[in-house]
Amino acid sequence: MAYHKDLREHLDALEKEGLLVRIKTQVNKDTELHPLVRLQFRGLPEEQRKAFLFENVVDSRGKEYKFPVTVSASSGSRRIYAIALKCKPEEIAAKWDKAQSHPIKPVIVESAPVYEEVHIGDNLLEHGGLDEFPVPISTPGFDVAPYLSSPFWVTKDPETGMRNVGTYRAQLKSPTRTGILMEYKEQHIARHWDKCRQLGIPLQAAISIGGSPNIGCVSVSKFPYEVDEFDIAGGIAGEPVELVKCKTVDLEVPASAEVIIEGEVSTSELEPEAPFGEYPGYMGLRGDRPFFTVKCIAHRKDAIWQSFISQRGPAEDINTYTRELFLYKLLRHDSNISSVKAVAIQQYRLLVVQMDKPERSEVMRALEIATQANPNTKIAAPLSATMPRQILCIFSSPCVQVSPKSQDCHRARRRTINELLSPRNSVVQASTNIPPWAVRVKALPRHLFRFQGSSASQHISSLARG
Repeated sequence: MAYHKDLREHLDALEKEGLLVRIKTQVNKDTELHPLVRLQFRGLPEEQRKAFLFENVVDSRGKEYKFPVTVSASSGSRRIYAIALKCKPEEIAAKWDKAQSHPIKPVIVESAPVYEEVHIGDNLLEHGGLDEFPVPISTPGFDVAPYLSSPFWVTKDPETGMRNVGTYRAQLKSPTRTGILMEYKEQHIARHWDKCRQLGIPLQAAISIGGSPNIGCVSVSKFPYEVDEFDIAGGIAGEPVELVKCKTVDLEVPASAEVIIEGEVSTSELEPEAPFGEYPGYMGLRGDRPFFTVKCIAHRKDAIWQSFISQRGPAEDINTYTRELFLYKLLRHDSNISSVKAVAIQQYRLLVVQMDKPERSEVMRALEIATQANPNTKIAAPLSATMPRQILCIFSSPCVQVSPKSQDCHRARRRTINELLSPRNSVVQASTNIPPWAVRVKALPRHLFRFQGSSASQHISSLARG
């Protein structure tokens, strides 16, 4: 059976299975869209969760958008995720194992539907630049701006040409500029950025939105630095991923994409980025981070904007699913620790490895390998194979109170890299004591949690009926 050729085929497959809700009622992307989808994660069991397609989207200015928005279409539930992989839910682990064991190199094609409409040079802003797209606000009233929550960033190592595909949030800053969160130096895009910084050149980058679901699956996964995510995506599909060359940067992007945004990430200056509602239920701190300047925007004439709903779980846990499967393969097969039976991750910070009668040395080795591969881990623990994984409790991160003095370190101005790297710089000294993800401002808005159980289902159904 052929794999989904693009996002549209995937949505069609979800609709045939009764897993797609079309919302024809007008919905405000800045105040209603993400909170509406979040209702099902707060009030419905996993097997009742669905993907959403909003067909009548406006913003708080009253602007109407011609492009629909889909949310929760990649991993709103394990069943949705299995359809994205083109397998049964019980075959997810085997599907990933096969994809990693039998990768398929991508192929280059001459043209693609995503370049049906191109805005470049003097025509970059003819349709408003990035303002042409209905980018939702994830946490209304708290996020500082709309964020691209499902951008598949494509970059290359400037020395070796090794490609990386990764998902890193992008704050919408202007019609021609976004932010980018590179939180850890171990991230492959951060390594590309640092090499470009040392060479004194900007990092060429492209953002892919939408496309066949295997692209999103590999984009949020962690593979070794020398692995091309497009190869693994080919392994998932059972056929090569078709790539097309960009117009303004030396990169190749998925031909199946809905939108492509080309440009450069500055390596000489930083700008303030965030706050943004993060997965523990806390607001991520504003910090000085790289920014992306747009050089070209391309899209299908009838593009579909895709957005992930992440933040506090339960949510669209595509990242968790793929990380668990990657770590299981890394421990059991690549590291030959046969006692490993399962890996579970909660809220990214708690990692549990289930093992069956392991040697003591195997336990320590498994935990060491797993935490090195998952650097976000705060707590790692072994679990006996006789105990069910359901005993994992929800793990929340501690909060940090930010003093007015430390707030001063986030002055809203652009800074040079050399200024920030100076050891005498008080800005850097003040910032190092503040975890980049750990400020809690207050409880999240009540409207995110208002509906429970059947009332959530009834509210969603009433909107779907229009």
